[in-house]
Amino acid sequence: MNLARFPFLNEAFSFAEEQGADLESLLEGTAFEEARSRGKQRVLEAIGNSDISDISLAGGEFDRLLEIMSYIYARMLVSSIDDHYLTRRYSLAEAVKLNRNLSHILSSDPDAVIGVAGELDANAVAADKGLMMHFTDFLRFSSRIKSPEWKLVNTEVFDGYVFLPGTSFCRVLQNALQDRLEREIPLHLPEEMKRSLTKVTGDIVNELEARKSRFEDGGLGEVDAELFPPCMRVLLANTQNGVNLPHTGRFALTSFLHNLGMDSEEILLLFSKSPDFDESKTLYQIKHITGETSGTEYTAPECATMKSHGICYEPDRLCASDKVNHPLVYYRAKSFLRSKEQKGKGAEGKAEKKDST
Repeated sequence: MNLARFPFLNEAFSFAEEQGADLESLLEGTAFEEARSRGKQRVLEAIGNSDISDISLAGGEFDRLLEIMSYIYARMLVSSIDDHYLTRRYSLAEAVKLNRNLSHILSSDPDAVIGVAGELDANAVAADKGLMMHFTDFLRFSSRIKSPEWKLVNTEVFDGYVFLPGTSFCRVLQNALQDRLEREIPLHLPEEMKRSLTKVTGDIVNELEARKSRFEDGGLGEVDAELFPPCMRVLLANTQNGVNLPHTGRFALTSFLHNLGMDSEEILLLFSKSPDFDESKTLYQIKHITGETSGTEYTAPECATMKSHGICYEPDRLCASDKVNHPLVYYRAKSFLRSKEQKGKGAEGKAEKKDST
């Protein structure tokens, strides 16, 4: 297994130590100038793409050492900036890169994949049927994925272990690394080291702020979120809080907002805080749902479909009404009830004013 593709492994750190690498030389040494440049590139790519590109390692051991050290340097850069959005975005990018690299060795070196799982605190084994993970770790690391097919009841379980197709196994380990990095960052760095890193982080901070400022003014316009059904309020809140939605959730929220009259650009702004946000891909998906590119204008799923997809959250008394079977029906019913309540209050006010005279 090429350790440079998995630089978070203890074995990778040991390799770097054996090569005589240390933090002082990483920060200042001319031999690691390329590693510092690559480390900065990792962070900038994370901000822009939620992914980190692979590079050629044809140069042998020294190229592998530089790649490992670039990972260490990138973590230091992100820690010195200490921005929650950047931490989430960088953690996701490194995790997506892990997923891709694991997929490349699934068939040729399954034992290495199991070894990576062990380092990420996932109890996993290889069996005749394929790769398996203990159900407790599966539940822990798949909690970010809200699609129904990832629920334990929809998996095959043998003696406490969940059978996972290779792609699903890699996806769970992606979550495991993302969780670990979000816990570990920011690293505790000496103040002197932080000051040294500020000479490098200017471009990163500028890129980060430019990305934030581009989308920070996004709002709901004339759409009243207080009238949303609970399912849409939860989906919207998760989007605003940087939680990745399942595909079914994104489709439901996008079509619902479009049905209420929001245009594609307004909807795009609401999704911009997701850690895996990719502007071009998201806009393409939105325009497909709204019919701008597909020619088919989709309506938000009805309540029964929302329930079957596991995205019917926190139903209230109005949801239980026999007449409410669709998020849009809920919105209109809530709007009618509010209008009726406001008219009632207005009538009471006029009556009180008449009595006082």
